[in-house]
Amino acid sequence: DCDGLIVRSATKVTAEVLEAAERLQVVGRAGTGVDNVDVEAATRKGVLVMNTPTGNSLSAAELTCGMIMCLARQIPQAAASMKEGKWDRKKYMGMELNGKTLAVLGLGRIGREVATRMQAFGMKTIGYDPIITPEVSATFGVEQLPLDQIWPRCDFITVHTPLLPSTTGLLNDSTFAKCRRGVQVVNCARGGIVDEGALLRALQSGQCGGAALDVFTQEPPKDRDLVNHPNVISCPHLGASTREAQSRCGKEIAMQIVDMATGKGLTGVVNAQALSKAFAPQTKPWIALARALGMVLHVVGKQVQGSMQVCTLGTPLREAGSYLTPAVATGMLAGGTQKEVTLVNAMLLAQEAGLKVTTTHSDVAPEPDSSTGLVQVSLQGTPHRVTGTVQGSTPVLREINGATFKQPAPLSGPLLIYRAKASDPTALATLTGLLGKMGVQLQSYHSSSTVGGEQWSIVGLSAPLSNLSELKPRVTEIFQLHL
Repeated sequence: DCDGLIVRSATKVTAEVLEAAERLQVVGRAGTGVDNVDVEAATRKGVLVMNTPTGNSLSAAELTCGMIMCLARQIPQAAASMKEGKWDRKKYMGMELNGKTLAVLGLGRIGREVATRMQAFGMKTIGYDPIITPEVSATFGVEQLPLDQIWPRCDFITVHTPLLPSTTGLLNDSTFAKCRRGVQVVNCARGGIVDEGALLRALQSGQCGGAALDVFTQEPPKDRDLVNHPNVISCPHLGASTREAQSRCGKEIAMQIVDMATGKGLTGVVNAQALSKAFAPQTKPWIALARALGMVLHVVGKQVQGSMQVCTLGTPLREAGSYLTPAVATGMLAGGTQKEVTLVNAMLLAQEAGLKVTTTHSDVAPEPDSSTGLVQVSLQGTPHRVTGTVQGSTPVLREINGATFKQPAPLSGPLLIYRAKASDPTALATLTGLLGKMGVQLQSYHSSSTVGGEQWSIVGLSAPLSNLSELKPRVTEIFQLHL
C-alpha cells in the first residue's frame, strides 16, 4: 500500500514486487546502478525509477585510485605477509605510476574523477566513451581513442561503464590478447564488464599482471578461483561504502522524491526522461495540450493502431518532441484496455497496441503562432489531423481534419465535439434545449470553417451530458471528452 519505495543495492525490486505494490508510483535507488530493479517491468506499470547518479561518484573514484596504487605496489599482499610474521622485501617489487598509461573506459562522472586524480601521479590518461565527445574529454586531460588502439597502449585499464549488453564481457579473451603483457585491470563498476573466466586465464598465463576487483558477476562469488589468485586484490563491493556517500545518496533520493511529490522538479530519472520536462512550469500546458490532442484524434479517428506522426512547429518547440510525443500517446491510449497510461509507459504501451509513433520538427510555424509554436498530430494514411497551441497557459485547438477555428477552442473541462451541416442550424438549437432540460450550462462555443459543407463545433460545458440521443439525428458525428 506504499506510493514510494527507496532501496539500496541489496534489495531486489522484481516484477513480482512491483505487481504486488498496487499504489506504487516511484522506486528510488539510493545509488547509481539500477540492475537490482526490473526497470522494464516498472516502466510497463507506469512506475518511475530514479537514482542518485552523483551521490557516490567521489567514493567510487577514490576506491579505484586506491586499487590502482595497490596493484602498482602490491600493498595488500605485503600487509598480509607482514601479519604472517614475514619480511619479504624482494618478493613485493612494485612499479612507479609516473609515466604509465591508464586507459579509462567510460568517461562519465566517476571515470573523469579517476582520470584527473591519476594524472596527479604523472600517468598518461587515454580513454573511450561512445557518448562523451573527444573535445569534452580533452578538457579533463583524456585522449579518446578507438578500443582497438587502446588495448596495446595501456599499462592499466579501469572500467566505468554501466552493465549493458554492449559492455558485458568488454574485456575478454580477444581483448586481453591485444593488450601489453602484464596489463593491470581494475573493475569497481559492475560485475560482468570484465569476463571473469577470461581474466583468470589471462592471470594464469601472465598476460594480465594483476587485477583489482570490487564487483563480481555473482555476489558474493561462489567460485573463489579469482579471489584466491595471488595477483588479485578483491573487496566486497565497497565502491559506495563510505559514510559520506551513504549519507549523501540517502539524502539525495529522499529530496528527489519530495521534490517530485510537491511538483518542484524531477532529477535522476532512469526510465522516463519525458517526465523531467513535465515539471517545468512552461512545459506543463504544452504537455496538457499534447495529451488533449491525442484524445481528440483518438475519438475523431476511431482507431489506435497504425502510424501516428507528431510534428512540432516553431523554434520554441525545437526540443519539445521528447516529452510531447509520449504525452500525445497517453491521450491516444486513454480509456483503452491498458492499465493507467502515463508518460512513463506511454511509448511502450503504444508499441504493444500496434501504434507506431514518429516525431518531426520544423522551425517554421504559421502565423499567428510563429512566436509560440504549434503541435500537429495526424494518423498516417487517413484524413484525420488535429492541431493546437497554448495561449497563455491554456491549451487550445486550432484545427480538426483541415477545418480551422478562427477563435481557437479551449481544450479543458467537459467538452462536446460534433460535426454537422453548416447550412442546418437545428443542431445548435437542439443542443440549447437539451442543456436547459439537463441543467447544464454552456460555457463556451466555437465553430470551425466549412469543409465539404460541414462544420465542427466545440462546446464547453459545466458538466457532461448524460444522453445524446436527441442530438445524434441532427449531426454527422458527435462525442464527449473530459480534459
